[in-house]
Amino acid sequence: QVQLVESGGGLVQPGGSLRLSCAASGFIFNNYFMNWYRQAPGKERELVALSPNTGTFTKYADSVKGRFTISRDNVKNTVYLQMNSLKPEDTAVYYCYAQLAGTSSDSQYIYWGQGTQVTVSS
Repeated sequence: QVQLVESGGGLVQPGGSLRLSCAASGFIFNNYFMNWYRQAPGKERELVALSPNTGTFTKYADSVKGRFTISRDNVKNTVYLQMNSLKPEDTAVYYCYAQLAGTSSDSQYIYWGQGTQVTVSS
């Protein structure tokens, strides 16, 4: 069955770094957009970073541009989110997301991970 397993979250001081990983299984990784979302308490879930199946570009939320980097390893079926210069406002649950390329937002080929907590605090 489909699995997205995130890891790498935790507590970090402002200015610190974390690297999140999302290991995927149960579907053809190379055919899927792999994105990271986050949801802070009392806020809506937001797109943080996007990586298409082609790997030809990436897209970031304005709030994380220049600090976060999304990358994917199509051999290991894993997507990463390198987070540098972390701020308290980056505190949230971070979710891995997979969507089959060429399908719409109501596609049956959309999968979510269980989330990993990132807390930025001194």
